[in-house]
Amino acid sequence: MGEDIRLTAADGFELGAYRARPDGAVKGGVVVVQEIFGINVHIRSVCDRYAEAGYLAVAPAIYDRIEPDVQIGYEPDDIARGRDIRAKADMANVIADVAAAADAAAEGGKVGIVGYCWGGLIVYLAACRLGDKLACASGYYGGGIVSYLDEKPAVPLMLHFGSLDASIPLSEVERIDEAYPEVAVHVYGGADHGFNCDRRSQYNAEAAAQARERTLGLFAEHLG
Repeated sequence: MGEDIRLTAADGFELGAYRARPDGAVKGGVVVVQEIFGINVHIRSVCDRYAEAGYLAVAPAIYDRIEPDVQIGYEPDDIARGRDIRAKADMANVIADVAAAADAAAEGGKVGIVGYCWGGLIVYLAACRLGDKLACASGYYGGGIVSYLDEKPAVPLMLHFGSLDASIPLSEVERIDEAYPEVAVHVYGGADHGFNCDRRSQYNAEAAAQARERTLGLFAEHLG
C-alpha cells in the first residue's frame, strides 16, 4: 500500500515522503505531518490507515533539510534527538515542504491535513497559510499554537488536546477557543500528550478512536 517517493518544494529543494494509496475509489488527499520523530513506523501506519479509509495519504519528510531519512523511536534518547533536530528547523521551509506534499496529495482530489505533536502546530500554521491548497485541517496536541494566534485559520480547523497534557495547559487551549470560536476544539478527559500514538506509553485507545472518528467526519464533509 505504501511507498517512498520524492517531492520538490517551491524553492527547488527535494525531500522524501511516504505515500499510501487506497485500494479502491479515492475520496480525496490527506497530508500527514509527523511528530518530532520523523517519518517513522508509526507515521507510516497512520498514512496506511487513512489510505484504508479511502484517502491518498502523503507524509513529507520535513527533517530532510536538516538530516535526511530521520526515523526514530520514543525512548528518552530519541526524544532528546528529535527535539534537537526540531530546534534547527525553519518554519517557512517546513510550510513549503508541507505545501509540496499537499500538491502531491491533490492527485486524490481536495486535500486535508492532519498532524501530531509538533505536527499539530504545523497543521495550525498550514491552515492559516495554505488556504489555497487545503480544504480542512485537524491538529493533535500541537504545542505553541498560542504564539501564533495573530494568524487566523483560512480553512475549517479541528484541534484535539488531552486533559492531562502538562506540556499544553488547558489555559492555552481556552485561549485558542476564545480567539477562534469557529475552530472545533476537543479536549479528551484522561488523555495525555501523544494519546494517538499506539507506540507510546501515553496511548489512549478511547481518545484516539474518538479523535479519528471526528477527523474522518471532517474529511468526509470537506473532501468527500
